[in-house]
Amino acid sequence: LDLTAAMVIIALAVSGVLTPAQAVAGFGNPLVLLIAGLFVVSEGLYRTGVAAWVGMKIANAASRSEVRLLLLLMPVVAVLSGIMSSTGVVALFVPVVLSLAREAGIPAARLLLPVAIASLIGGMLTLIGTPPNLVASRALVDAGLPGFGFFDFTLIGGVILLVSMLFVLVLGR
Repeated sequence: LDLTAAMVIIALAVSGVLTPAQAVAGFGNPLVLLIAGLFVVSEGLYRTGVAAWVGMKIANAASRSEVRLLLLLMPVVAVLSGIMSSTGVVALFVPVVLSLAREAGIPAARLLLPVAIASLIGGMLTLIGTPPNLVASRALVDAGLPGFGFFDFTLIGGVILLVSMLFVLVLGR
């Protein structure tokens, strides 16, 4: 996708549809820089072993209980998704979850789907949780209105996370 996007920008500049200044103007946008920074943070958490460490702590605390695993996994994944890419969080936790499921004798799908749900909901917890939050905030600022604060989404996102966890634990299993 990145290569395709770069090729489209180059093609538009070479064909004269865009001037060279227009073609690279987006790279100076603070929103683009912030999203790029989020990817750097995500990679840092991965490379430093933070996610693996969290996974081991969850494994030790939950032992072999599916309910305890879900009660620990879902909020941890959601909170991490609130500060880094949800795709990155899921990618980090897939091996951890597969290992936890194998050790607990639980089918992996019973843990993987709730982790995916929690990851998506985690984007609702903070301003940087998902790029659309940042885009909406920037659109407000561009319209002369105050943008969203970092935790403006947290209350509603937290309620949605709790309701989703309840659903997964009571009906979703």
